[in-house]
Amino acid sequence: MIGWEQFIEVMGMPAVQRAAIALLVGSIGLPLVGVMIIGLNIVPVRFAMMHVALLGIAVGIVTGLDPLLCALVACAITGGALTPLARTPGGLSGATGLLMSMAMAAALLLIAISGINAAHTFGLLWGSILGVSIGDIVLVSALAIAVPALLIWGRGRIAVLFASRELAVAAGIRVNLLTGAMLVLIAIAIATGMQLTGALLVDALTLLPALAARRLGRTLRSICWWAVIISLASSTIGFLVAILFDLPPGPVLVLVAGAIALAVNLTPKKGTTPSWQPTPEPAPVSHS
Repeated sequence: MIGWEQFIEVMGMPAVQRAAIALLVGSIGLPLVGVMIIGLNIVPVRFAMMHVALLGIAVGIVTGLDPLLCALVACAITGGALTPLARTPGGLSGATGLLMSMAMAAALLLIAISGINAAHTFGLLWGSILGVSIGDIVLVSALAIAVPALLIWGRGRIAVLFASRELAVAAGIRVNLLTGAMLVLIAIAIATGMQLTGALLVDALTLLPALAARRLGRTLRSICWWAVIISLASSTIGFLVAILFDLPPGPVLVLVAGAIALAVNLTPKKGTTPSWQPTPEPAPVSHS
């Protein structure tokens, strides 16, 4: 464990400050993406997006373009392309399995043919929160605005969609538009999260806070608030512990987020079962 003076000195380093800002800002948008993943019941999709991001990075390295930009574009296009498959309950299962295999195979083949060093490509599996740039912070900030904006704009319709796709269709909700928008944001967010914690640890910022929030919240709004609060708490605690004990931040972030999620799910819950439905408006009082 480092001393107090050394801790202050480390926290004053630009790289550490950028990492702290990225984590705090990312703790707003990324856990809400986790809520979308759970609400749409598409947990396996995140694995497919990780493989697509690796393919995008390989394309970027070979062509000389920005690898992260290529990964984001590849994930966004893939997210939009998966929208029609979300119409049926099992529509995404087979597609994501096929996508994972083909994306990884294409990335490996591209690397082998080009003869490039694959260290940078597969380095994204582990990520480096201390290596984030100003551009990464801008991207995370954009997600911190776009994701809550989408949830606020369509909160009632999204809540109905999460509860029952058939009910949403019957209610005249533009299900494909909402699903497509969320899938694109999910894809971009996963690629961004990989840059922060790595593909193997991206659940610390997306899925784990949402899993805990799903246990604590009773409506979509409360679930979203809990997800952000838990993500902020786990990111802050995990990052400070990693700095104090000179540990790699990524695994510590996952362990802290996982411990919180486990503790929440093991705690006996009182009250009603959580629902995606929006909080009903109170009925008007009759004066007759």
